[in-house]
Amino acid sequence: MAQSNGFGPKKAYLILYNAASAIAWATILGRVAVVLGWKGSFFVPIVVDNFARITQTCAVMEILHALTGVVPAPVFTTVMQVASRLFLMWAICWPFPHLNASVFYSSMLCAWSLTEVIRYTSYALKQVEAVPGWLNWLRYSAFLVLYPVGISSEVAMTLQALFGPASSLAVWYPYGLVLVLLAYIPGSFILYTHMLKQRKKYLGAGNTVEKKTQ
Repeated sequence: MAQSNGFGPKKAYLILYNAASAIAWATILGRVAVVLGWKGSFFVPIVVDNFARITQTCAVMEILHALTGVVPAPVFTTVMQVASRLFLMWAICWPFPHLNASVFYSSMLCAWSLTEVIRYTSYALKQVEAVPGWLNWLRYSAFLVLYPVGISSEVAMTLQALFGPASSLAVWYPYGLVLVLLAYIPGSFILYTHMLKQRKKYLGAGNTVEKKTQ
């Protein structure tokens, strides 16, 4: 009979995808750390910006995974999360590359990178049932700090574009940015409360590191 914990193509793919994603985001985090710590600057080089944009664009696979049932993730919240980041990468950072000198761009990438290194590493290890308790706790606890930092940075970046170069790109562009900012109000609430529910589900009422170790 077939073994439910067998190592099939799907599991192999998920290990490869999540491991590669974790490494990519760790690379971004490391490059930003070099800029902030060693160079004492907030200016993130274009090469790092491009790598972050490519890495985040590859996250459209998350939507396909949810749609096809490869992973049991809710489609709606997955689309919201990926779309908001693609907006920042392609509608803010790409047309206005000088904004990558902003402290908010660095804080945004740090929040994203830390979140994704934790998340993807956890997902990869989950395929072989080897997620340590401390990593599981981080997976459902780090967002309490990282999510507000990321959202605040995204909004700040959008505001910088809105009150800066946005009007020079197209007449309608500032209005589009305002609509996106308004969408952040319900969107951030939905995503944050979703993660709170996930935290309660996977860590339980105690929310201790020891939970989920067996």
